[in-house]
Amino acid sequence: MITPITLLTRTTERLKSIFSRRPNLFITRLIEQSLLVQEGTTALTDYMGKPSGKNANSVRDYEKQADEVRRILIDELNRTFVTPIDREDLYALSRAIDDILDYAQSTVDEMEILKVKPNPYLEEMANMLKSSAEEIHLAMERIADHPNVADTHAVRAKSIENRMEKLYAEAIADLFKNPDDLKDVVTMLKLREIYRHMLYAVRSAEQAGNIISDIIIKFY
Repeated sequence: MITPITLLTRTTERLKSIFSRRPNLFITRLIEQSLLVQEGTTALTDYMGKPSGKNANSVRDYEKQADEVRRILIDELNRTFVTPIDREDLYALSRAIDDILDYAQSTVDEMEILKVKPNPYLEEMANMLKSSAEEIHLAMERIADHPNVADTHAVRAKSIENRMEKLYAEAIADLFKNPDDLKDVVTMLKLREIYRHMLYAVRSAEQAGNIISDIIIKFY
């Protein structure tokens, strides 16, 4: 006689067998999305080193490509009845990864509109964001076969956010040191807004890292 517990165990094993025989489609999409985000943040560091229309458009192009991958992932998620990872987690992770590059693009857009030039703080912030995106991408590449390694990369992404908080505070403090005239005040307000975009971008990477760690605990 087959008990309910035995039936449940067999069903679980059967599902695991099905998913182990083929790559996790959603992890593949998230790897693709996180790679584009990594490349987009690299383009942002290029822009900070050499602010040009070409480098700005490169950031925007990667953001569009990453958005398209996210749209495909969501469409596939909506058409899949059983997912190997909770659909809520997949959706939230994709959104957090997407936010990283969204903030990178808004940084470039506002710098061009407000005619703000890069400074050492923005260059360092961009490098931190690039490092965060690299860690998230590495975590996604490792999560299926080496979850513990993936979690290490997620933790590194989260630790970068702590450093970013300190740098942001330093940049704001430096910004408000004895403005000489109204022009300086206007520049301060512009830079403060742009600094916030960079801070939120790194916070999005931290959020992605938190979700990755949660997924590893629950499913790996």
